[in-house]
Amino acid sequence: MERDRRNTFIVAGLGILLLVIVVLSFGLGRYPVSAGEVLGIALSKIFPLEQFWADRTETVLLNIRFPRIILACLVGACLSATGAAYQGVFQNPMAAPDILGASAGAAFGAALAILNRCSSFTITLSAFIFSLLTVFLVYYFSKKIKGKSILGLILSGIVVGSLFSAATSLVKLVADPTDQLPAIIYWLMGSLAGAGSREIKFALIPMTLGLLPLLLLRWRMNVLTMGDDESRAMGINVNRIRLTVIICSTLTTAASVAVSGMIGWVGLVIPHVARKIVGNNYHHLLPASVLSGAIFMLLVDNVSRNLLTAEIPLGILTAFIGAPFFIYLMTRRGEYS
Repeated sequence: MERDRRNTFIVAGLGILLLVIVVLSFGLGRYPVSAGEVLGIALSKIFPLEQFWADRTETVLLNIRFPRIILACLVGACLSATGAAYQGVFQNPMAAPDILGASAGAAFGAALAILNRCSSFTITLSAFIFSLLTVFLVYYFSKKIKGKSILGLILSGIVVGSLFSAATSLVKLVADPTDQLPAIIYWLMGSLAGAGSREIKFALIPMTLGLLPLLLLRWRMNVLTMGDDESRAMGINVNRIRLTVIICSTLTTAASVAVSGMIGWVGLVIPHVARKIVGNNYHHLLPASVLSGAIFMLLVDNVSRNLLTAEIPLGILTAFIGAPFFIYLMTRRGEYS
């Protein structure tokens, strides 16, 4: 009981920390904005205030930084929650959102749209559709494999993901090296540079439809971590719960990758960080993963757009953090043996 109370306070603390970082992020950027201006613009949307800031400042905050900050939080929260969910249902601490090939499918969809010189919205839509298609194919082929369903899903994810990765390489091979190829490569490295209200509207519905059921299924995920036999003995329909988690996680992953590009390691690293903070109970682990993922992605995006003159792709920064942490997990004596 004492630990539950402690973890509740920790989750609440993470929520407060996220709000603080969100407010501070509005003032960060190449166009300087003071904290007073940020507060004044925010309050002016609720109360009538005399304007003491420039019109350009309000445009920068509302049309550029606000969508980007919100999208960074949504992407980080969804990728982290998906990683935590997959690690539970697959009983594998190294599971990540791209374990079923969703990212590989999204990459091919985006590359194909860029090759055909489509609009930015069509590129996002194509990435989302092909991401869903990839996971559907993975699930379909896994049903044809005899033996353990978890192993069949993972093997199918590896095979189908490899096929779509090869198809993406083929698209890059035939792309125009002057404009199309750089655009494909930049998309694959991940970025929120083009974030706007349209991207938020596009991603919000599938993210919500995926994230809310995952939060509601937290106690069932606790049971699934004990193994299929124990879960069935407790009256849990293992296949139904696993399929529900896969569908919800696919929606959140597809929406996240479609609007942000390929951002790896978040779904692997952050759930383990959350475990160190609140333990393995999904009642607190999943909310902690959601909030920690949002905090992490927002901090990384702030570094991305402020560290150098040219913006650093998010996938590069998350890899610099995630890869050493992966090595740390693999080398911890006895923890994942």
